Amino acid sequence: MPLHPVLAEVTARIEARSRGRRAEYEARMQAARRDTPARTRLACSNLAHVFAASGEDKPELKAPVWPNLGVVTAYNDMLSAHQPYEHYPEIIRHAARSAGAVAQVAGGVPAMCDGVTQGYEGMELSLFSRDAIALGTGVALSHDAFDGVLLLGICDKIVPGLFMGAAPFGHLPIVFVPGGPMPSGIPNAEKAKVRQRYAEGLATRTELLEVESASYHSAGTCTFYGTANTNQMCMEAMGLHVPGAAFVNPNTPLRKALTEAATVRAAKTTALGADHRPFWEVATAKALVNAVVGLCATGGSTNHTLHLVAMARAVGVELHWEDFADLSAVVPLLARVYPNGSADVNHFHAAGGMGFVMRELLDAGLMHDDVKTIWGEGLRNHAKEPALRDGQLVFLEPPATSLDLDVLRPVSDPFSPEGGLRLLAGNLGRGVVKVSAVKPDHWTIEAPARVFTSQAALEAAFKAGELDRDFVAVLPFQGPRAIGMPELHKLTPVLGALQDRGHRVALVTDGRMSGASGKVLSAIHVTPEAEDGGPIGRVRDGDVVRVDAEAGLIEVKVPDAELMARPVVEADLSPHQHGVGRELFALFRRNVGTADTGASVLL
Repeated sequence: MPLHPVLAEVTARIEARSRGRRAEYEARMQAARRDTPARTRLACSNLAHVFAASGEDKPELKAPVWPNLGVVTAYNDMLSAHQPYEHYPEIIRHAARSAGAVAQVAGGVPAMCDGVTQGYEGMELSLFSRDAIALGTGVALSHDAFDGVLLLGICDKIVPGLFMGAAPFGHLPIVFVPGGPMPSGIPNAEKAKVRQRYAEGLATRTELLEVESASYHSAGTCTFYGTANTNQMCMEAMGLHVPGAAFVNPNTPLRKALTEAATVRAAKTTALGADHRPFWEVATAKALVNAVVGLCATGGSTNHTLHLVAMARAVGVELHWEDFADLSAVVPLLARVYPNGSADVNHFHAAGGMGFVMRELLDAGLMHDDVKTIWGEGLRNHAKEPALRDGQLVFLEPPATSLDLDVLRPVSDPFSPEGGLRLLAGNLGRGVVKVSAVKPDHWTIEAPARVFTSQAALEAAFKAGELDRDFVAVLPFQGPRAIGMPELHKLTPVLGALQDRGHRVALVTDGRMSGASGKVLSAIHVTPEAEDGGPIGRVRDGDVVRVDAEAGLIEVKVPDAELMARPVVEADLSPHQHGVGRELFALFRRNVGTADTGASVLL
């Protein structure tokens, strides 16, 4: 199947605009390549420090023969998704020895749980933690004693941060090692109903806690299709996982076999062998386009309109929001996973999963097959389903047809002919909206504005009965320069309840929404942000605001001259500058880039 013309055109323009930056990145990576173990360049005293505590691996590290794999881990007990990583280093060391290599934990990076901080002060560090993780990854690998890298991370900011931090070490083979989702608990839709009832005062805290703990109940990734699981999809689509590794449950024989396979693959693809697969040859513009296509086809998290842009810049690729929108317009929606449906990622995986999705998209000319992956040549060779047969890891063809058409469909019969990710522009700036979980009769909302400068203020107005009407909630001063661009997921039950009462409501903000947010029309990541003098900060209560996902419009019905003559609304941000570590990130707030460039302080 020839490439879809839009896929070809978008890829060509990305490569053209990236040519200079990408060429510089590739030249640096080629210059950094070594054909001897990296540690051999170290002086004897330095080398002695490398293997001083390495136990049985000390003789091999001392000898200049076996490759050394550096492991960067995001293990902690706070993140259920990352808790299984506690025992990965020993699994990896054993697998490395079997492949004629050694492995060392090079370092750990922070990994905050957005589920814990959602709606609280710590969430203001969430986006910035991505760049902190990138810095930590760079520090871990700066020992410069490694010939390959294994990155242990799953959740929201962790995978993008690991990717960005590993990019300067792109002369090495780099394999991402996932942990998998927890087994299914109560249905996500049931949890959402109780959350909404609680927001309305119709459910008790005890009822809510019982439901939440029945949903988030064991080790593994949360099972809804939010940012964490979208990360895993992206790594599959980019060929940076062992094929089919994303959604296998933790603490199972298959999961252990996949971790061992990732280790062996990293060991076999260093520059010391015959099948060198450096990261820079895998993480290309075409691979990033494949990730965007996967995002659109599966209804993934809007956070990736930030993360993929930043990740791309880290490897010399200029990815723009227009690229997302143009691809989304031609990529069909093949999956319905909560919040875009009632199923969870375990159901998605059982129905055919990523192997099915990638094969369908490749057959339709909507993904690039001519890419290099950590596993081999061509993405089609990556579209496989792992299994154990007589204790051995094998890779099977994905099912010929979806095993559940309510969850996963072919390109010939999609849930929607487009992916549902759209770019908005108008006199309020630029932003993005995801409509895959929004009913079509809510794709356009025009109503008077209610302006709030915090989630708490909107919640208070809701509890006071002030919001039982049509309105557009406008929340300025939630952007990266103002308060770090927290997710505003606590607004979802409130706005959802008002919509269910028959009101036409929408959200406009320079902040973010959780990847788990869905049914309310939300114009997010609006740039320029209010803290930079953006027009979102000039909206007043009662102004008529229109959010039109069909036309790609976001505007306030005020003449431009009048709008820009208004002063930006005042907001006291001083409480956001200290507490739970926020004072440590003042430098980030002052220097962060705009949302449409990835909202990074590093790039």
